[in-house]
Amino acid sequence: MPSDVFVAHTADSAPSDIRPTVEAVTRKFGYLPAPVALMADSPQLLKGFLAASASFEQATLGQLEREIVILTVATRNRCHVCVAMHTATLAGLEAPPELVEALRARRPLADARLEAVRRFTLAVMDGLGAVDEKETRAFLDAGHTARNALEVVLGVGAYTISTFANRLVEAPLDPQLSAFAWDGEGA
Repeated sequence: MPSDVFVAHTADSAPSDIRPTVEAVTRKFGYLPAPVALMADSPQLLKGFLAASASFEQATLGQLEREIVILTVATRNRCHVCVAMHTATLAGLEAPPELVEALRARRPLADARLEAVRRFTLAVMDGLGAVDEKETRAFLDAGHTARNALEVVLGVGAYTISTFANRLVEAPLDPQLSAFAWDGEGA
């Protein structure tokens, strides 16, 4: 994509109806992440993603399970920015390094309950929502609920928006995330 097609906005250059959102994101992170700066060119896209993401954060799935959904989507969709951002989140959660490495390499997880989240997320994506009964039963038998299954769909939707937008605009990796860079190994 030509670099002159998409504009990386600042709080000053963003469309007026998204400026408060851009300012809030900047306050939250201490800087304006490149993906947000680029998505700001479409206030509807940025607001839609942030709303879906915020709704997913309210899910009954635990924070670790939500991050597993997100990293599963990010690695499947090969969004290096999303993988780096959510690897940083997992580091902040003090997730075991072997869990993070497995997620980044798209390998099965050692913990059966967490692996059920990863596998169900892949089944939702692979089946375009039509998950066979065996996969659904395995997810439920691992201790998850029907509500959790629907929340995985929400996470897949929210982070498909993000991963697709980031790939379209070729969002660069912010220097703040360089320690978490991902080259797509295992993809």
